[in-house]
Amino acid sequence: MTATQEPTALTFECETGNYHTFCPISCVAWLYQKIEDSFFLVIGTKTCGYFLQNAMGVMIFAEPRYAMAELEEGDISAQLNDYEELKRLCLQIKRDRNPSVIVWIGTCTTEIIKMDLEGLAPKLEAEIGIPIVTARANGLDYAFTQGEDTVLAAMAHKCPNKAPEAEKEDRNAIQKLLNFGRKKEEVRAEESEYADHPPLVLFGSLPDPVVTNLTLELKKQGIKVSGWLPSKRYTELPVIEEGYYVCGVNPFLSRTATTLMRRRKCKLIGAPFPIGPDGTRAWIEKICSVFNIQPKGLEERESQIWESLEDYIKLIRGKSVFFMGDNLLEISLARFLIRCGMTCLEIGIPYMDKRYQAGELALLEKTCKEMGVSMPKIVEKPDNYNQIQRIQELKPDLVITGMAHANPLEARGIDTKWSVEFTFAQIHGFTNARDILELATRPLRRNNNLKELGWDKLVKEEAKV
Repeated sequence: MTATQEPTALTFECETGNYHTFCPISCVAWLYQKIEDSFFLVIGTKTCGYFLQNAMGVMIFAEPRYAMAELEEGDISAQLNDYEELKRLCLQIKRDRNPSVIVWIGTCTTEIIKMDLEGLAPKLEAEIGIPIVTARANGLDYAFTQGEDTVLAAMAHKCPNKAPEAEKEDRNAIQKLLNFGRKKEEVRAEESEYADHPPLVLFGSLPDPVVTNLTLELKKQGIKVSGWLPSKRYTELPVIEEGYYVCGVNPFLSRTATTLMRRRKCKLIGAPFPIGPDGTRAWIEKICSVFNIQPKGLEERESQIWESLEDYIKLIRGKSVFFMGDNLLEISLARFLIRCGMTCLEIGIPYMDKRYQAGELALLEKTCKEMGVSMPKIVEKPDNYNQIQRIQELKPDLVITGMAHANPLEARGIDTKWSVEFTFAQIHGFTNARDILELATRPLRRNNNLKELGWDKLVKEEAKV
């Protein structure tokens, strides 16, 4: 394609209509660790159980708080009583673990045989005395990370409308205790750190250090975070009232955003996502603009981070990247890598909600123009066979792909990185930008090391064999 033919705007295509991704029930892997007083019950077949065993293999040192309710032939042919069996399992969970909430994860099988999980849950919840959240995280309807989206959308319904009076009194008592012995001037100065703005709730499951980091970044701008969905404990779900402002931290949470807007009457802040220093700055600036707050020191903060990343950036500057599509983080990661000096040849993505990702798409377009590179083609539900043909033609320096295609592409001499690694890594905020580049540059650094040792030719010969 010549310079005159290069696209000047983002182009969108949809190919097969199929999801070529990990199963969304894998969201249990990070959610059960995030919500410490929860228990996840996945209702499916032995295949689902085998998948979870393999997917959770990396979590072997963490105490699991999930179980598998395996559907047998009798269940599938409706010969057995679903309610009684689920009641037996939930009573066992209550006896052994006594969680604050049990989350039922529906799978493809529960969809196909039309199990009425939403109908069973309220009756059983009242009988056993433990809240039950029902989420459909099946691979028929959802892509990999959208499993979290269905769980958070279900939890949004459970968020309290108002904080109980007893809880308010407890908080006031704790605050008085914390302020005991401090000067009144110090207490007033701390309270005055925040601007006068409507309540803000952030949604998206992030590790606790990242939650603290983003909360402090907003505090520097005088913005107080009223709560996070999900919270560390189910019993501490944020209060959400009509008119509250909400903002997401991940691009795959469109259903949660819709639920908060339509069911809870919240106002969504449509910001880019805080991935990379450029995205984090844009995210904070957007929130500030909604609350009529003039952001302070963000330009300097972003510049400092870019300077600290230069040792990684020089490895990828001028190189090309191709996204096959897996975890719905593709737009944000592509935008960040383009800002680092890469050219993005194609962005494959399993599902694209243009309304929820509007801020991110606008920032991607702006980044391409500022960096002087052509706009990438965005392919929703890509055809993997066609993508491999395009990869053969375009010969990108790096392909970010699902695990299924990594080895075949490596055998053809193409450097790859598993997209799932970005899902589990801490990539949000200013300080975690280094972790993104640590992952993205690893295959390139490996190849450079092989060349220095003279082993690159040997590796190529073995790949041919």
